[in-house]
Amino acid sequence: MRSLACSLVWLCLALAIFTALGGRFATAAMWWFELLRYAPYPVYVTPAVFAALLALRLGWAERLAAALTLALVFTEVMGLAWGRPDEGAAPLRFMTYNVKSYLAVEHRGGFEPLVRELATQDPDLLVMQDAVTVVDALSDHPEFAAQERRAGIGGLRDWLRGRSTYAAGQYVVSSRLPLRHCEAPALDAPGEPVRYAHCVVDAPSGPLDLFTVHFVSPREGLNAARRERLQGLSAWRANFAERLAQSRRLAEVVRAAEHPVILAGDLNAEDDSPVVRQLLAAGLRDAFASAGRGYGYTHGHSLHVAGRASGVSFLRIDHVLVGPTVGVRACHAGDKEASEHRPVVAELLLERRPGS
Repeated sequence: MRSLACSLVWLCLALAIFTALGGRFATAAMWWFELLRYAPYPVYVTPAVFAALLALRLGWAERLAAALTLALVFTEVMGLAWGRPDEGAAPLRFMTYNVKSYLAVEHRGGFEPLVRELATQDPDLLVMQDAVTVVDALSDHPEFAAQERRAGIGGLRDWLRGRSTYAAGQYVVSSRLPLRHCEAPALDAPGEPVRYAHCVVDAPSGPLDLFTVHFVSPREGLNAARRERLQGLSAWRANFAERLAQSRRLAEVVRAAEHPVILAGDLNAEDDSPVVRQLLAAGLRDAFASAGRGYGYTHGHSLHVAGRASGVSFLRIDHVLVGPTVGVRACHAGDKEASEHRPVVAELLLERRPGS
C-alpha cells in the first residue's frame, strides 16, 4: 500500500509537470493539448490535493514532490499572474466586454446589471462584443423595440449618450475621445466568417489603432469531443484551426497598423494558447499578464454543473493586448452578474516610459 501511495504522488507530479510545460510550450500542431486548456481547474487541483494528503504519511521526498505539485498547479497550470506595472503618462481607462446582449434582451431589466457594471468601471474607452441587440437599439431597429424597452436598453443608451460611438454587426466601440475611420471588415481566413472592428482613436498623445474581435467559439468543438469521444476530435481539430487562422490573419493586420495598437476582445483562447501567442508575436503583450495580479478569469461562472450555474470563473479567454509603446498600470476582471463573461478593465498609459 505504501509503494502504491508513493507511486501515485510521483504520478501526480509528472502530470503537473507535463501540463505546465505543455501549457507554456505546446505548438499549433499539438491541437489535442488545446482541449486541456478548457478544463475547469478542479480537474488539476483535485489530484494535487490528493497527492498532498497521501504524502503526509510518506517520506520527505514524497512530501517535497506533493508540495511541488501543488505549487505547479496553483501557479503555472492555473495561470497565476504577478505583473509589474509600467510607468508613464497619459492615462486611459480601457474596458472590453462580451455582453451577450441577446441573452439580456430576453429578461425584464436584463440590461440593468450591464449598465451598473459600466457605471462602476467608468471606462474612457469601451469595446463590446456579442452586442447585436445593442447595435439594433442604437440604430432604432423597429423589430425589437418593445422587447428592448422591457429589458431596460434605455439605461444603456443613456450611458452611451455624449460619447463617440461606433456600432456594427456584433461590435460597439464607445469613447470619450474622438473616433474616426471606423469599419468592420471581414477577416480573410478559412472557416466560419468573422469580422473585426477597427477605429482610429484621436488621443491627446496621438492617434491609436483600436481593434476589437470575437474569434469563433470553441463550444461546438468541445461538445463534439465530449459527446462523441474519439469521433469528435476531428471537429475539435477543425474548430481550433479556424481560431488559429483568424488569429494569424489579424496578426498580419496588426503588423500593418500605422499607430500604437490596442487590441481587445473575446479571443476564446487562454493566454499561452498558440491562438494568442500569434498576436503576441506581432508585437503585442497581454495587459493582465503585464500588470495584473491573480488569475483574472473571465468565463465559466455561467456553465451548469448538476443543473445549476457554477458561479465560478475558471477561464481567461477575454484579453486586452497592447503595443510596446502603450503602458499598463493595472488590469483586473470585473463582476460576473451582467453577462456570461466578466469584463476586462485595464489602466493604460498611452505614453509608456522607456525601460518600464
